[in-house]
Amino acid sequence: MKPIVMAGGTGSRLWPKSRAAFPKQFLTLTSEHSMLQDTLSRLTGIEHEAPVFVCNDAHRFIVAEQLLQAGIQHDGILLEPVGRNTAPAIALAALHATQNGEDPVLLVLAADHLIENIAAFHAAIRHAESLAKQDKLVTFGIVPTCAHTGYGYIRQGNAIENSQGYSVAEFVEKPDLATAEQYLASGAYLWNSGMFMFKASRYLQELEKHAPDILTICRQAIASESQDLDFVRVDSDIFAGCPSDSIDYAVMEKTQDAAVIPLDAGWSDVGSWSSLWEVQKKDANGNVVRGDAILENVHNSYINAEQRLIALVGIDDVVVVETKDAILVAHKDKVQDIKKVVDTLKAQQRPEFEFHREVFRPWGSYDSLDQGSRFQVKRICVKPGEKLSVQMHHHRAEHWIVVAGTAQVTCDDETFLLTENESTYIPIGAVHSLENPGKIPLELIEVQSGSYVGEDDIVRFSDRYGRTKQS
Repeated sequence: MKPIVMAGGTGSRLWPKSRAAFPKQFLTLTSEHSMLQDTLSRLTGIEHEAPVFVCNDAHRFIVAEQLLQAGIQHDGILLEPVGRNTAPAIALAALHATQNGEDPVLLVLAADHLIENIAAFHAAIRHAESLAKQDKLVTFGIVPTCAHTGYGYIRQGNAIENSQGYSVAEFVEKPDLATAEQYLASGAYLWNSGMFMFKASRYLQELEKHAPDILTICRQAIASESQDLDFVRVDSDIFAGCPSDSIDYAVMEKTQDAAVIPLDAGWSDVGSWSSLWEVQKKDANGNVVRGDAILENVHNSYINAEQRLIALVGIDDVVVVETKDAILVAHKDKVQDIKKVVDTLKAQQRPEFEFHREVFRPWGSYDSLDQGSRFQVKRICVKPGEKLSVQMHHHRAEHWIVVAGTAQVTCDDETFLLTENESTYIPIGAVHSLENPGKIPLELIEVQSGSYVGEDDIVRFSDRYGRTKQS
């Protein structure tokens, strides 16, 4: 069995924590680890091959870093040049997994789900694997706990002999409340989890039968795949021509071999702040609190404080989420409308749509502490052994003050070391680089000054991470 972890998506309904450049699958929302890391850790105890990850190009270094932190070995991080939904993404993974003539059973998982009952999850995997080996295309249907209108549903058909599974009678769209209540009362419907298991060859066969244009383009795109550090790149021009379709529409709703395993394991897709409130431990007043908060006569609310104290008085059923650069206040019943806020941020080209104040790079991170019309102050952290690109700026000079660790600085033809409490000046137009040669993180304060301090004022001469545009 080979896990295929889908790590795309933006999680816009979990703004301001989730941003386009750092979406929810990389956040620590339900444990001390990221949701991506938890997706793999909950497979401990199940025998499986090294997993394959599928993500978009912009998130590649975040995925690689989080896997490294968790000590997770993998069989490739496949990069989607553009998003084309789940059917093509899984096709790329299936083609990648069968390149050496192997035909593994694929366990397709989303990187941003919560599952509380691991034993029940493992049991469902074993039941699904048995059906997959019989050439079934298996999905996991969640035993519903309420008349939820935010999920698609699966209607169970006949029980499959000598198994815990059922044939799939019907996939249905997200219902209105009255229909969802009928589904719940009937006992014949399950929530569509978006998790699957099947042989790689069976998925490709069904894709060729029902969506051959997707398979043809994916085959062409992966035929010229190339290795780039930890990443597997496919032909971007070819893949851009692939139709966008979900696995449900392209395959699962059309195949005659769909099966479903009921799963009752405390599952949630963590699709909103209210769903996060539903699944987390609450205090005596029904509140979920993460971070520093003082509550007075507050009930049934979700509070997430990242940096500052949040004080609430005499208010119920609200969501309050604070980050370094934004605060969200919403009624718990209206959190689906947060997407409208994100759409507005995007339309106005505001940075809060895409980035947090702290931005992660393959070499470390930077936090923009202050900014004016002709200056910017950053806190920069460089991981041991890592190096920023060799670059220059047309419009700004930079002052670097080391506060921890050791910096190796190159400025034009001079290379030297800086240690704690030492500083240097990088003039406008100087070709320069910054490297951490030590064993501990390098932390420094950077003061930029000049007529323009935007991130696109970079002329890059060389970069060990193969980047061309990002800093």
